[in-house]
Amino acid sequence: MKLLMIWSAALLALAGSVQAADKSMATPVGGWNRAGLTDRSQELAVNYPYALVDRGAQRGRRMIQGELAKAGKERGVHKLVVNGNPTPLYTDDTGRYARAYSFGSGSNSVEIRSPDGKAVKRVQFYEADKSRPQPVIRVIAAWDDSQAEVDLHVVTPDGQHAFWSHPALSNGGGLDADTVDGPGPENFVMTSPMRGLYQVWINYWGNFGASGYHFDETTRQRPVITSRVTLVFNENTARERREEFVVPLRAIGELTLVKTFKF
Repeated sequence: MKLLMIWSAALLALAGSVQAADKSMATPVGGWNRAGLTDRSQELAVNYPYALVDRGAQRGRRMIQGELAKAGKERGVHKLVVNGNPTPLYTDDTGRYARAYSFGSGSNSVEIRSPDGKAVKRVQFYEADKSRPQPVIRVIAAWDDSQAEVDLHVVTPDGQHAFWSHPALSNGGGLDADTVDGPGPENFVMTSPMRGLYQVWINYWGNFGASGYHFDETTRQRPVITSRVTLVFNENTARERREEFVVPLRAIGELTLVKTFKF
């Protein structure tokens, strides 16, 4: 009887430790998934530490959310790596975070890395819903100052312009779950892109603080903000290729052409 009690206590302790470790990433979970059974695209999401604005340009998004230990600025900034694409992972004061992402069918991976580059948590899952549209062009913009408001702009071959006040295009492209306050990332996706010339721009619009939007240069956390723009073509296929650009942002109002490419 005593042996059984000890064994049960050990199992409960092990379960508790596994549960605690899993809090670093509550969703998505690993293994075999079918998003068609768990479509929560109408839910209001929260992106820590600022508000996430889902404008409805993309449906069927999945939430990447969890909680990191030792919250606070002194711990540095973690990185969220989705399908090999790293972006800064900012949290609230308790360590919570939430990011929305539209995963394509096939194999996907989500990883959290500590400020020193070590893996905190990694999840690999297979999206079995073949009806999900596959991103053919994906543009990701992220930056390293959580108070800066930086905007991604994409101009498509037919002259349409996707940005914060016009996120959904009639040609099928759009900003997915645009963050309007704070560190991003901003995400542009097209699943059936038209042929022609595309332009990718980045704009340092202003800053955001406790009193709201402002244009005070002295409040920035870094003298030069570093923005990383990633272009992913034919994501999750054997033809996938990626281009990355590091763009310095030195002054509010800067509008920089990052890349012009022909698809």
